Amino acid sequence: KIKLKCRALPPPPPIDGQNLGTYRTDEGQPWVLPVVKKVEQKIANDASLNHEYLPILGLPEFRANASRIVLGEDSRAIKENRVGGVQCLGGTGGLRIGAEFLRRWYNGTNNTATPVYISSPSWENHNSVFVNAGFKDIRAYRYWDAAKRGLDLEGLLEDMESAPEFSIFVLHACAHNPTGTDPTLEQWKQIAAVMKRRFLFPFFDSAYQGFASGCLDRDAWAVRYFVSEGFELFCAQSFSKNFGLYNERVGNLSVVGKDADNVQRVLSQMEKIVRTIWSNPPSQGARIVATTLTCPQLFAEWKDNVKTMADRVLLMRSELRARLQALGTPGTWNHITEQIGMFSFTGLNPKQVEYMIKEKHIYLMASGRINMCGLTTKNLDYVASSIHEAVTKFQ
Repeated sequence: KIKLKCRALPPPPPIDGQNLGTYRTDEGQPWVLPVVKKVEQKIANDASLNHEYLPILGLPEFRANASRIVLGEDSRAIKENRVGGVQCLGGTGGLRIGAEFLRRWYNGTNNTATPVYISSPSWENHNSVFVNAGFKDIRAYRYWDAAKRGLDLEGLLEDMESAPEFSIFVLHACAHNPTGTDPTLEQWKQIAAVMKRRFLFPFFDSAYQGFASGCLDRDAWAVRYFVSEGFELFCAQSFSKNFGLYNERVGNLSVVGKDADNVQRVLSQMEKIVRTIWSNPPSQGARIVATTLTCPQLFAEWKDNVKTMADRVLLMRSELRARLQALGTPGTWNHITEQIGMFSFTGLNPKQVEYMIKEKHIYLMASGRINMCGLTTKNLDYVASSIHEAVTKFQ
């Protein structure tokens, strides 16, 4: 008899969908983007397509165009052929393939001791991805200042200054999850200057391009600036939010190297890693994205769809803040509109959160994080008055 022995582990944190981390309309329903419906029909009617395996690294036109939208039409790195892409299973897959490569080949061979810095707080899966890739030294860098409800830039820069050379820093390209607080353009420049001087490796996680501000270029500014400053870097891209393709698992890992030869060597190693993890990726989601990005008319329609989602989230932010201020809710609430993207750190403390859940049946994270897409024109007044009650009762 063969006996498997293992200890029971607590369940993993809920995925975004279980935590209402997906976009909802003002009616509280999922939204299939009109452009996605159109492209799905176009694919279904294309008799030339089949279900043969894709290349191990993925659909070439998807990889190239996914990298193009994050790096920009006029990217020098693309023109100099020092950019490569790997189609991955969502943004998480991009993080994992990048982490696996870095553990094997960065800062020596199989160096599990290279420090990996993750913001405090961050998306809970960041730690798990790098731990499971074999890294032994996961550290936090300061990011959120709870007192001022904003970015702790001074603490962040201090942690970068004190980090060992060649440490890996996981950076949120835009719409920081879970705080919704991003560095300004000038602050990004300060961050890049320290990272360049300290020889730190940037690993961007771009899960919300276009979805955060409504502008693809604005949401990719940080990544493009780092590339313009001469960094070699990785950028894990997800198309779950900005295409609404949550269950298709569409992601890309963009690799920016110092020259074309170096990038090809990196891709050859990543090909070996992919072969042992998922062998080759699925085609449907990648075809939807590639078809959209390569057709000017569909691309324009997609940008309009993305802006529709971003504008609704921005509207809910401004409306919630206005209601809280009108109620005279204790404290300052400008952080609600200064933050960006799907999530917001409300600043509610644990007792206030408990009151919201148990007494008002409004469900949010213990940290006070809420999904702005859960707000609608129908429930805004109730949510605002409930926050007002919670803050007034438990200051």
